[in-house]
Amino acid sequence: MSTYKPLAPLLAAILILSAGQLQADQKLELQQVTEDVYAIVGELGNRTPDNLGNNATFGLVVTEEGAVLIDSGGTHPGAREIDRLIKTVTAQPVVWVINTGGQDHRWLGNGYFKNQGAQIIASEAAVSDQKARTQDQLILLGNLVGEQAVIETDPVYADKTFTDYFEFEIGGIVFELHHSGQAHTPGDSYVWLPQTQVMFTGDIVYVERMLGVGSQSNSKSWLKVFQTMATHKPRHLVPGHGQATDLSQAKTDTYDYLLFLRESVSDFIESGGDISETGNVDQAKFSYLLNFQELAGRNAQQVFTEMEWE
Repeated sequence: MSTYKPLAPLLAAILILSAGQLQADQKLELQQVTEDVYAIVGELGNRTPDNLGNNATFGLVVTEEGAVLIDSGGTHPGAREIDRLIKTVTAQPVVWVINTGGQDHRWLGNGYFKNQGAQIIASEAAVSDQKARTQDQLILLGNLVGEQAVIETDPVYADKTFTDYFEFEIGGIVFELHHSGQAHTPGDSYVWLPQTQVMFTGDIVYVERMLGVGSQSNSKSWLKVFQTMATHKPRHLVPGHGQATDLSQAKTDTYDYLLFLRESVSDFIESGGDISETGNVDQAKFSYLLNFQELAGRNAQQVFTEMEWE
């Protein structure tokens, strides 16, 4: 007994160091939200060979009947890294994967988890968006992440789809999936856990970094989707990008920015501004958000284009 006891703290220290090194290697951080609920937080910048396309936040819920993963990663190797991190907190297999949208890091890891026996679910609009943009996403990933990661990635779409709402229960935990309209992508959904008051928002919410309004986005609808999501008044919120947070920060970094941007661009259009001059739209009050320099001008230009057709 005397030779065994001193090894326990040493073993614990080794395990802690190993887990920390694993997280560092993966460019992912595991953040506990509530008991058995986690945010898997990726980098806030662009896709790189180091992060394997996992530049987003993912969700994990562990139940007695298996784990549920919210979003599967940007590539097959990226999904493998997510799975490695999951295994540091549970031996339960991932039995459900929920894709919250059509962006690459929401679904291109599906094949990895499908091969492990997981069922995949997404909104119909998300799957349509995924199919429409698969080749473009793989080309972009090849340029940013590397061809080898793309070669290993087999695009796999959801086994089960829903239109507006889907609910299931596993291990006594109820999952409510809501697709309330187009936001960052056409099929964005949020996942609500009513028993623990946890919300997983996918790309409906960005915190800490500036959101991107792209050609696949709709800023007007995005505001309405956020409002619908916010009616649940989540106690804990896991965003699509950034650390787990609360509704207040989500409103500041996402909703308030979108509202400000649309109002500013509307004033710019009414004053006779041209799309080539949207860089003059003053967004400095949101310059605290990461990626501001890269995205502010492009966001204004895209919203200008949207509002011309509204």
